[in-house]
Amino acid sequence: MSTKRWTAAAVAVVAIVAAVSISTAGAQPGAKAAKASPSTLVAQLAAARIATAKYVSNLGLAKESGYGIITRMIPNMGYHYMNPKVAGFNIKKPPILVYEHTAGGYQLGALEWVFTSKPATPPIPGAKYGSFGAGCHYKDGTYVPAAAQSGCPTTSPQTGSAFNFWHPLLITLHVWLWYPNPSGLFASTNPLAAAFNQG
Repeated sequence: MSTKRWTAAAVAVVAIVAAVSISTAGAQPGAKAAKASPSTLVAQLAAARIATAKYVSNLGLAKESGYGIITRMIPNMGYHYMNPKVAGFNIKKPPILVYEHTAGGYQLGALEWVFTSKPATPPIPGAKYGSFGAGCHYKDGTYVPAAAQSGCPTTSPQTGSAFNFWHPLLITLHVWLWYPNPSGLFASTNPLAAAFNQG
C-alpha cells in the first residue's frame, strides 16, 4: 500500500462513517421502522457471501483490493482490515474485513460496518450493534485509545510504527458470515475466535 493512500485514511474513515450514517438515518426519531421480511435478511446475506467469497482464505487478494490492517488481533474478534475507498452502506462491499489467524493461515470470519451514531433504521434486518472507542491507529495495526487526534503519539508506543489515522467513538455492526458464532450473527465478539487470540 502506498504511504499517500494510507495517509488519507483518516479522511476516508470519516467519509465512510458519514456516508453510512446518512444512508441509514432516514427514519424520524421515534418513528416505527417498516418490518423487513426474513427473506430480506437471507437475500442480503447471500449477496454478501457471493461478493466476499474470494476473500475467505485469501488475505493477499483482500490487500490487493485495498484492504489494509487497522487492528491486530482483538480478543475474541480478530484482525481488522479496512478499505478506505469503500463508503456508504453496501452489503456487497463491507469497508472492514475481520480475519482469524488459524494454523492454516488467515480465514475471514466477519464483515463489519461502522457508524458515527446508531442508525435510525437497521441496514440489515435484526441488526445489533457494538462500539469501538475513539483512538489512534498505526500502520502496523497497533492502536492507542485517545479522545482526540491531538492525543495520538506520532509513532506507536508499542512498536514505533508510523501514525495512520484517528477516529471518534464508533458504533459497529459485525456480521459473522464466514465463521460460526454461538453468540449470534451480529455479536461483536465470538467465543470460538478465542482459540486464535494468541495468533
